[in-house]
Amino acid sequence: MSSTLLSRSAHPAETEQQGWWPHRQGRHQTMRHIISLLLQNEAGALARVAGLFSARGYNIESLSVAATHEPQVSRLTLVIYGDEAVIDQIIKQSRKLIDVLDVVDLTSRAHLESELLIVKVEVMVGREDALDACLYRHHSFTIDETDRVRTLQFAGRGELVDAFLRELSGVSRLLELARSGTAAVECGKAILAGAG
Repeated sequence: MSSTLLSRSAHPAETEQQGWWPHRQGRHQTMRHIISLLLQNEAGALARVAGLFSARGYNIESLSVAATHEPQVSRLTLVIYGDEAVIDQIIKQSRKLIDVLDVVDLTSRAHLESELLIVKVEVMVGREDALDACLYRHHSFTIDETDRVRTLQFAGRGELVDAFLRELSGVSRLLELARSGTAAVECGKAILAGAG
C-alpha cells in the first residue's frame, strides 16, 4: 500500500525534530493525541464523550465516527492537543461512561492514521499538464469531471493533505473541499475490545 495513502506514525523523536510535536504552550507541554473509542450506538453517546473534552476547555481538532462491522458498535476517533496528564484523566472518565466499550490513546503507540479529502477544482487554461503532474506526485485521482471542473480524491495523514492542497492551489483554482476527520488503528494484532 502506498505510504501516501496510509502511513505509520513517526517516532516522537522524529516528529520533534520536524518541529511540530510536541508543542509547548505556556508552562504546560501539550501534545497531539489521537483517542480512539468504541461506543454503543445509543442516542447521546457521542455528545457525552465529546462533552468530557469540551468541558475541560479543549478544542477537538478533528472527530470522525462511523459504524464498525458490528452494527451496534461505532468507532470514534478524536484528535486533540492537550496536556498529557489532563488527557489521561479524561480518558479514565470516558471509561466510566456506560456507552464506552473501550478507549485508547494511540499517541505513544505504533499506529496507522489517514483522512479523506474530496476537493473540487477549476482547471486553469494551460495548466492541465501541471495539474495532472500534481495528481500523479500525490497519488490523487479524479472521481468526476464536468467541463473544466474536476472533483479529486486524496487520502493520507493530515500533513500530507495540507501539502497536497498547497501544491494543488498553485496549479488550479480551489472551488470547494471536504475533509474527513482522522481515522486510526494500532499496528499489529492489538484491537479495541468489542471490535473483534
